[in-house]
Amino acid sequence: MNKSLFFLSILVLFITNTLYSQTDFQLGSGGNGLGRNPNSQNDSIKNSGEISVTLSGKTKYTDYKIFSHQRDTTYIDTTLSIQKDYKFNYLRTDNFELLGFHNQGQTFTNLGYDFSNLKLMPDIGFTAKQFSYLDIDEIKYYEVPTPTTEITYRTGLQQGQVLDAIFTVNFSRRLNVSLSYKGIRSLGAYRRSLASHGNFRGAFHYRTEDNQYEIRGHLTSQDFFNEESGGLPQAEIDKFESNDSDYSTRSYLDVNLDDAENDFEGRRVYLEHSYKLLANKDTINKTDFSNLKIGHVFTTETKEYSFTQPTITTDFFGESNASGASNNQAKNTITNNEMNLEFNSKYVLGKFKAKVNLSSYSYGYDSILNSDSNISKVKLEGNAISVGADWNARIKNFHLNATGNLAPGSGRLSGSFLQGEALYKKDSLFAVKGSLLISSKSPNFNTLLHQSKYDDYNWYNDFSSVNTRDLGFDLSSKWLNASLNFTNIDNYTYFDENNKPQQFDGQISYLKVKASKEFRIKKFALDNTIMYQNVSSGSSVFRVPELVTRNTLYYQDYWFKGKPMLVNIGATFNYFTKYKMNAYNPLLAEFTLQNDQEIGFPSIDVFFNAQVRRTRLFLKIENVTSSFTEKNYYSAPNYPYRDFVIRFGLVWNWFI
Repeated sequence: MNKSLFFLSILVLFITNTLYSQTDFQLGSGGNGLGRNPNSQNDSIKNSGEISVTLSGKTKYTDYKIFSHQRDTTYIDTTLSIQKDYKFNYLRTDNFELLGFHNQGQTFTNLGYDFSNLKLMPDIGFTAKQFSYLDIDEIKYYEVPTPTTEITYRTGLQQGQVLDAIFTVNFSRRLNVSLSYKGIRSLGAYRRSLASHGNFRGAFHYRTEDNQYEIRGHLTSQDFFNEESGGLPQAEIDKFESNDSDYSTRSYLDVNLDDAENDFEGRRVYLEHSYKLLANKDTINKTDFSNLKIGHVFTTETKEYSFTQPTITTDFFGESNASGASNNQAKNTITNNEMNLEFNSKYVLGKFKAKVNLSSYSYGYDSILNSDSNISKVKLEGNAISVGADWNARIKNFHLNATGNLAPGSGRLSGSFLQGEALYKKDSLFAVKGSLLISSKSPNFNTLLHQSKYDDYNWYNDFSSVNTRDLGFDLSSKWLNASLNFTNIDNYTYFDENNKPQQFDGQISYLKVKASKEFRIKKFALDNTIMYQNVSSGSSVFRVPELVTRNTLYYQDYWFKGKPMLVNIGATFNYFTKYKMNAYNPLLAEFTLQNDQEIGFPSIDVFFNAQVRRTRLFLKIENVTSSFTEKNYYSAPNYPYRDFVIRFGLVWNWFI
């Protein structure tokens, strides 16, 4: 996307936002979620009715609604809390279970894994490039009485910045359109660590006056470009760890790769609409069906990954048959059409939806890239038909949700998926949820077929389906928030020490327990989050730190006469125990096993945050102890974590 054209569009939207006013437009208070915790890409609060925000005209904060893909309702929130500090990062989510590389916009190392929300279909892979990729369930829809804008800005590292702009407007009560763009350009402290990303999202939803016909959809265009250094060679690591004063400027250190870069791009069109065939507005009249809907969902998504190295001057990736440049480019397209029939019935205690999906996929390359390889097939292609159902019910304080899908056959899209949850919610006191997920699907496509000019990076595999079973429990209360997940995985697929995809012939047994609690005394608070993990079988290929903790001591109060500013000042201590952390491979954009180095270290961040009206200001000093502590902090083997650095940013809302 032409960036100058984009910023011109943003300027036009801003002018429109300023001139357009709907202060007499009053909306209802909306629905209520079922206890889910969506990873909102902007600030939001749940439908609790506990926060009061005064807006001009006849509007109130509950009029500014955000709808998730699952149709849960939250509201645009302009308040300041410690949770806002945790989410003020490039991903705009709480990344407690992630360890970022030194420059924002690079990748992340997983300190913990979540198998409770697996996708139905296999993905292209190259997972290290997809941490900031927005999937279907991460796109938000809005309903606002006045044109609304949110701007998020954060400084980059050395040169550059992050800007996330969201604009949404209701042209009527029943039609909303939103446009969003998040861009980053950050040079980084080390050589060859430039990050340049862009996420464009456009979404809309519309309903007729009698709600008989509804339609919503979105389109996305996302690109993630990174220079790749390959990390530091051993001689430079020695200089880093010895704290050599001649190399306190990190760009003086040499890196393994001089001209390598990779790029990941994705484009998606999503359209969902339904027509109500039968409706009954009389809730007293007892009938079998209160409504009957027919629906259609269309999705087409293309993802492309390329690794480019104009000149091959080192053997960092092994032998190559390329005389000049190395350029690996893989492309994956998946198209899905779903037809569904949904109805309400007293016999199923809520909503039941039956669905049929017709899917097709195409993954591969345009030609054979390496004449020395034994690969003769350049593309994986196929079609599949699957059937499934969704069920949403409520019995007093119990909420029951289930979804299932079955794709019979032996193709790469064949498999099964079953996910269910039972939630008990007692007013605002507490909520308890149990969940179960059973999944069987093909591994990611790049583990099945991969090509490269480098001889060691060519393979064609016929792997078995990965079978995953996850049992989870969650507790949310004013006393304690906790979760427990127990996961079993058969045919776990990973990249070994030689950067080759493998399937584990045993079973992975993974336990994760996470708890958080805040203690408050007057204007001071101590917020604690701790995670314990244990891999009872399969630890040779599935590795996580045993303990991860985050502890934040902070002060919060209003300053100045009339309380015009709320401040939030404190320090956050982060720590994870040592373990054999996976290594990062920039050619594959994947993490691979390594057995040479154990990594685990503490870090301390100091912050000063403030809220003035609808603007939240964030100032953070990251890794403040790095100047006088041991240089043992790494984001991955050969990739040092960031040194002492100061970041500034803000989140600013306009409600015209």
